[in-house]
Amino acid sequence: MPLLVKAQATGRDIVAVTPESAGWQHVGFRAVRLGGGETETLHTGERELCVVVLRGTVDVDTGAQRFEALGTRNSVFEPVAPAAVYVRPGEPVRITATGDAEVALCTAPASGRHPTRKLDPGRMKRSTRGQGSNTRYICDILPETDPGAEHLLVVEVVTPAGHSSSYPPHKHDTEAAPGETRLEETYYHRLNPPQGFAFQRVYTDDRSLDESMAVENHDVVMVPRGYHPCVAPHGYDLYYLNVMAGPGRRWCFRNDPVHEWMLK
Repeated sequence: MPLLVKAQATGRDIVAVTPESAGWQHVGFRAVRLGGGETETLHTGERELCVVVLRGTVDVDTGAQRFEALGTRNSVFEPVAPAAVYVRPGEPVRITATGDAEVALCTAPASGRHPTRKLDPGRMKRSTRGQGSNTRYICDILPETDPGAEHLLVVEVVTPAGHSSSYPPHKHDTEAAPGETRLEETYYHRLNPPQGFAFQRVYTDDRSLDESMAVENHDVVMVPRGYHPCVAPHGYDLYYLNVMAGPGRRWCFRNDPVHEWMLK
C-alpha cells in the first residue's frame, strides 16, 4: 500500500486517513478547509478526538460545551502554539468557522475516561530540538505528559529550509518499553512558500519496507512501522503535524544504529 496520501487542491476535504484506509488499528486523521460561516459536523463515536485549529478562527460545540473564538494564528508557520480541543468519545461536534480556516481532526479508539476540554495554547510546551542543520522547532499539543487522553499523541514541528527532521532516523513499531513502544503515525505536511516540496523516507532494518516520497503542501505520509526521516530543501520551510496512537500512550523510540553515531 502506498504510504503517501495526496491532498485535494480544492473543496472542503483536504486529505483523510482512516484505520481502514491505512490498514492499521489506531490513528485517524482529517484536514478540512472552511470558509467564513461554514460548518463541519461529526460524531466521535467510539473514538477520542483532538481538534487542532491550524489557521483561522472557529467555534467548537460539543453538545454540553461551547468553545468560542478558537484560533491564534493565520499560518502554521507563525511561532505560536495552536488552539485545540480534546473531545471524549460519544460526543457530537460542530465546528463553525468565523472566517477562512483550516482544521485538523485527530482520532484514536478510546473508552471515554477523560472529559472534553479546551487545550490551553499557553501551556503547550515549545522547544528546540537538534543542532546545526538538524535544528527544528517543536510544539507539544497533546503529549504523553498530559494525562487527559487515552491513546492520542499530537505534536507539530517546523523544520527550517535546508534542514533535516525526525533525524537521525528513529522508529517506534515494537512494544518493548522503556526502549521502544508501538505507535502508528501520520505526518501532515505544509510547505512555505506553498509551491515547495520536501522528502520523506520510511524504511525498516530489513528493507521489507523502503519507500521514499516527495511530499507537497497538505500531503499526508502514513508511518505504519520503520524509520521515517524528513528533509526540507533549500528555500522551503517544512511544517508537519504528527498524530500518533498505539496500544499504550508512551513515545519511546529506537534510533537507527547505523546513523546513531552523529548523536555522540
